[in-house]
Amino acid sequence: MREYLIVLNKDEDSISIVNLDTNTVEKTIETDYNPHEVVVTPDGKKSYVTCSLGNKINIINNDTFEIVKTLEHPEFHFPHGLGVTNDGKKVFMASTYSEKIFIIDVATDTIEKVFPTYQKYSHMISFSPDGKTVYVPNIGSHNMTVVDVEKEQVVNHFPVGQGPEGVAVHPNGKELYVANQDDNNLFVIDTDSLEVLYKRRLGTCPIRIVFSPDGKYALIPNRESGDLSIVETAHELKGNVRPWEVKRIRVGVWPGGTVFNETGSLAFVANNKTNDISVINMEALEEERRIKVGIHPDGIAYLKK
Repeated sequence: MREYLIVLNKDEDSISIVNLDTNTVEKTIETDYNPHEVVVTPDGKKSYVTCSLGNKINIINNDTFEIVKTLEHPEFHFPHGLGVTNDGKKVFMASTYSEKIFIIDVATDTIEKVFPTYQKYSHMISFSPDGKTVYVPNIGSHNMTVVDVEKEQVVNHFPVGQGPEGVAVHPNGKELYVANQDDNNLFVIDTDSLEVLYKRRLGTCPIRIVFSPDGKYALIPNRESGDLSIVETAHELKGNVRPWEVKRIRVGVWPGGTVFNETGSLAFVANNKTNDISVINMEALEEERRIKVGIHPDGIAYLKK
């Protein structure tokens, strides 16, 4: 088995396939215009890439690392965030400026359903660990849309901070973490009551949230301050257990897409303006090296095959 990173170079219209044995780009794939986000199916066989300014989705065969199909739709208008159901049968995609959710059948690679959020700038897709719920941050409405995965329909909206973009549910399923890029802070929200349990100050313009596989840490790249907030989700101090930023480390300029390897021993952060990937040692909580990729890397995914 080999480990790879799939790195989208959004201003080069390309994908860098990084071999993590050698920490070098093994292959470069030409994409449609402006690739932004990527998701890998649970079986590792396909990757879906939203080309936001090209209004297309490129579908990659991960055995050959070739684009095998391209999806288009009249209502693609800056297609962006992606997520895949736990059974790997469907991909959900948020189209930012049409403010709609698209559902793609993985077996046929066809769009089977489209529905609106009725909110402004619906940008990302984040599944709950049990796969039953999708959370969609609406940057312009400053709220979160809740989608029932089985019913394939919107069931709720609730307010968060200003300009939410980064969102993820803790692996325990009990807390929703939201990064509010205009407020430079983190909300930790109870998934049952939707009560804000904690607020935490972050760096400037936090835009993603990714949990380590064991749920111990949440990593939050701060785009404009060029650093990475490391939040220990159950930090204990004087008898109090709470989420706490235990370290903030420098990475490259304009960090964005962030992903862990399978074991959680390493994390990888795409640095948009320095054209590289920061490799974070999660035992030391330090950047240990950089991997050079293409121009303005953003979306990133991990693949083991």
